[in-house]
Amino acid sequence: MKDNPTVVVVGAAALDTKGMASSTPIYGIAVPGKIKVSPGGVARNIAENLARLGVHSILLTVIGSDHAGKQIVEQAKESGIDISRVEIIKGERTASYMAILDQDGAPLASVYDMKIMEHLTPQYIRRNRRLIAKADMVIIDANVPPESIEEILAITSKHSIPVCADPTSSDLAGRLIPFLSDLYLVTPNEAEAEILSGKRVEGRESAILAAKELVARGVKIAVITMAEMGVSYATASASGHVPAIKVDVVDFTGAGDALTAGTAFGLLSDFPIDEAIRIGVAAATLTLRCEETVCPDISLEKVYEGLII
Repeated sequence: MKDNPTVVVVGAAALDTKGMASSTPIYGIAVPGKIKVSPGGVARNIAENLARLGVHSILLTVIGSDHAGKQIVEQAKESGIDISRVEIIKGERTASYMAILDQDGAPLASVYDMKIMEHLTPQYIRRNRRLIAKADMVIIDANVPPESIEEILAITSKHSIPVCADPTSSDLAGRLIPFLSDLYLVTPNEAEAEILSGKRVEGRESAILAAKELVARGVKIAVITMAEMGVSYATASASGHVPAIKVDVVDFTGAGDALTAGTAFGLLSDFPIDEAIRIGVAAATLTLRCEETVCPDISLEKVYEGLII
């Protein structure tokens, strides 16, 4: 990896509110638990993970001129994210995400408000085109409007810059379908992979087949996450599976974003694909142990410690 690679990350920055129940939730009845508020948003999470791994990560996003936006900006500065191009939209709410988690940290229900992402326009992308053109890699999440994804790909294609995409959620993953042939890396979970590939995903082998289908549609590297079943992947010349690392889960939120960031870091470091994915799995494992959406003490040293040899 070059001494100081630059990754431009485009997508959502949000404030996460997570309530973890201390007993089995009952519909319509309040139960005791723990409520945690922390910065989130897929793109912001990826940018923070990369920054903590020593990568110069520049976040392109929009926030409101409210307390939540101020909180996100302050924490981003502390974590090392370059926020010089973040745009403040007056009169709009900063994006937010709210989840109810069970005692094991798994989400029972969630709601997100990403209306402000309408302001992440092609014009905003064009204002940052020189920055994008100089990046070593660009990572997008599927909160980016399709017309803005198209604008990003026009710039990256002209300058031969690899683009990675996190499908973000089942209802947003479909936005990436028209652009699969332009993507270097895509990191869906099982449900998102089914939408992108049109293949049923029910375990390791079917996930590999779905990953191969994504490669057949033009993706260079397809990585499908399957929680405790690990990760299946495919490229034009290889396919395989990387097992999950056993861990006592505190909170599932943000683990997929850490995997995307870790895998991108491995690819920037010119690791073989299976080793790059192992970096991603190790980063995700650290995140699963944390209450925060991004583990605040994640580091390259800790990621390497967690690698499966």
